[in-house]
Amino acid sequence: MSSSTDSMLQSEVQSYAKHRWLLTIAGLLFYVVDVLTDVLLALRYFQQKDYLWTALTLTCVLTGLLVTQIFSYSWYWDDINDPLQNPDGEPEISGMSRGAIAALHLLGVGIFTRYVHLLRRGFRVLWRSSASCTEDQRRDEHHRLFCLATDLSMLKLFEAFLESVPQLLLQVYIVLRFGEGAIVQYLSMSFSFLTVSWALVDYRRCLRRSLPQIREMPSGVPTITYLLYKLSTIISLILSLALLLLLSPFTSVLLTFLWLLGALYTHLKGAKFCSSMGMELLYQGVIGVILTFTFFNVKGQNTRVEMVVYYVFHCILNILAPVLMALLRPEMLTFTMLLAVSGIIFGGGRDGDGEHLVVLPADASKRGREEGRRRGGRRGEGDTEGDEGEKLSSALRKYGY
Repeated sequence: MSSSTDSMLQSEVQSYAKHRWLLTIAGLLFYVVDVLTDVLLALRYFQQKDYLWTALTLTCVLTGLLVTQIFSYSWYWDDINDPLQNPDGEPEISGMSRGAIAALHLLGVGIFTRYVHLLRRGFRVLWRSSASCTEDQRRDEHHRLFCLATDLSMLKLFEAFLESVPQLLLQVYIVLRFGEGAIVQYLSMSFSFLTVSWALVDYRRCLRRSLPQIREMPSGVPTITYLLYKLSTIISLILSLALLLLLSPFTSVLLTFLWLLGALYTHLKGAKFCSSMGMELLYQGVIGVILTFTFFNVKGQNTRVEMVVYYVFHCILNILAPVLMALLRPEMLTFTMLLAVSGIIFGGGRDGDGEHLVVLPADASKRGREEGRRRGGRRGEGDTEGDEGEKLSSALRKYGY
């Protein structure tokens, strides 16, 4: 890798700031409140003897929790067994033994463990005297913080689409079907929206920060704008699917088909993300869920054709949903409700040009893999323009580090 690229990477590593640490706390609070409101909502359904809604609500929570624990544990295990990240062959990673790591993940607190480790290490690095370490040590510490943050970012993205998005769809459907909802139900939906949007923006910032040729997303207005934009597109799709579910429960078959299609697309793209076949199949299933709701460039390649087809289909879906509802079930929609729903769907249904998630597979290049391992990275990402060749070769294995 050229010296200019190294210097750019080093400048990125040095940029880890205190506000990032504070935002990590905010992300943790969103995550906790989101899960808590979902559990309270399930308890309310149970007290009302709505056992179907209880089971579905808890299924959303447990699915996201289980899958993220599996990935988190697998990544810890890979770190322990990686001679480049653990050259001395120590039986511990991040101060935890294999047994402790397994126990924490069996208890379902793997993500909390990563949050605590990142916050503790970040506090020690960011608030201690700069005179206590050399510039190289400081750079290595800040880089390590970025590595921890990007691992956490990927897990939060998985959790958002496995728990929060299905939960949103379920609760919006219930509210539209019965025409009313409880306060805890609206709180659950609100925090689910915030959690999903936060995960998307956080992942986007990690993506841009990891690539030396891409300028990092600025804080403030640009980040808020992107957050609101993502929020509106997710709302529009959720409403469209909820309306179609009101028309026919067989819409769930369509959702299953879209998920399988997304998983098959990921498999055919040949993206290699995990070290084992079982984890790779699980990863492809998760990406299938994400592709059901937003575009995800699984190979880091130019996917303009696929992206156009994807968003044309979603635009058709957003148009058909309120139209079919008005024609086939007019008794369920007042004019005011139809106007509001249509405004949200059509207003949020247009996705920005080139604004899509992208991840570079682990097999992008030998050079990228070796550099990523040397620097302690985990997963690779492509760039937002989807270029191939040289840019893919220079991207580092773990989120491009």
